[in-house]
Amino acid sequence: MATIELNKTNFEETINANGIVIVDFWAPWCGPCKSFGPVYESASEKYPDVVFAKVNTEEERELAGYFQIRSIPTLMIFREKVIVFSQPGAVPGAALDELVGKVKELDMEQVHKEVQAQQEQAQQEQAQQEQAQQAKS
Repeated sequence: MATIELNKTNFEETINANGIVIVDFWAPWCGPCKSFGPVYESASEKYPDVVFAKVNTEEERELAGYFQIRSIPTLMIFREKVIVFSQPGAVPGAALDELVGKVKELDMEQVHKEVQAQQEQAQQEQAQQEQAQQAKS
């Protein structure tokens, strides 16, 4: 499967409709992005059950800003709508193969439990901060 281009119109739909989506945030002027391109394209052909997508950060500044992309290329992997990996820098082919394998092996039930626990903790901390602000008033 070849890579697909993502933009703000199809990004969320692509993430929601697929089990594993690997996203390469890149730009046409970026040397490391150009050298990583063939490695990424080759991996997309090896794993037909994984969606390989690209976001041109020059054209999709809003998406790049939302995901706080500060360096390119940045590789981000979603599994079941959860970001399970995010790292700037080009990845060698063997390391990309290893990453795909590890993502496929993840216990997503456990990952979803951890995400839920983090969300609950963040909500509790926010409630405590709001109570502290009210007490000061």
